Amino acid sequence: MFLPLPTPVPGSSTVSPGSPGAPSEADLLAFARRAAADAQLVSSLPLDPQGRTWMRLNGPGDSEAWLIGWPPGTGTGWHDHGGSHGAFATAGGVLTEHSLAARMPTDGWRSLELADGIDRERRLSEGEGRAFGAHHVHQVFNASAEQHAVSVHAYYPPLPLMRRYSRSGPVLRLEQVEWPEEWA
Repeated sequence: MFLPLPTPVPGSSTVSPGSPGAPSEADLLAFARRAAADAQLVSSLPLDPQGRTWMRLNGPGDSEAWLIGWPPGTGTGWHDHGGSHGAFATAGGVLTEHSLAARMPTDGWRSLELADGIDRERRLSEGEGRAFGAHHVHQVFNASAEQHAVSVHAYYPPLPLMRRYSRSGPVLRLEQVEWPEEWA
């Protein structure tokens, strides 16, 4: 089951990436790891056996942050973060990330044929995390058939949009652009 992300909190930051006060990828990863290690916070998230659940967190430097619960077998599908950089850390269970080790163009295409050798896979167990840049395309999922996973995600600037993709072999196709006002 794929659920849209909830509506971002109004009052998005006007600080641009790289500006003084803007959190770096390392700052976002450090935040995600600290939050994922907070047992009280993690246990406060209600888990639903049918679909992902989430809770808004106060991220560093006006970033957008979420605590997300992943029932067995759920995932995001292929997507990007609309030019925001970010990080995520696993608080419980194991998440798998498939990503592309290539800078993807953001505009002017509907489908791309991907070169050989750009696929990456990471399994992130409790306490593990990763940061990513503004042109990162990936999918994240809980491959377990039995155990929930929980993770913390942070993005800066707050997500201006998300692009959703389908993938068939080496072909990545832009399917949809989602805007924050659609996530209500």
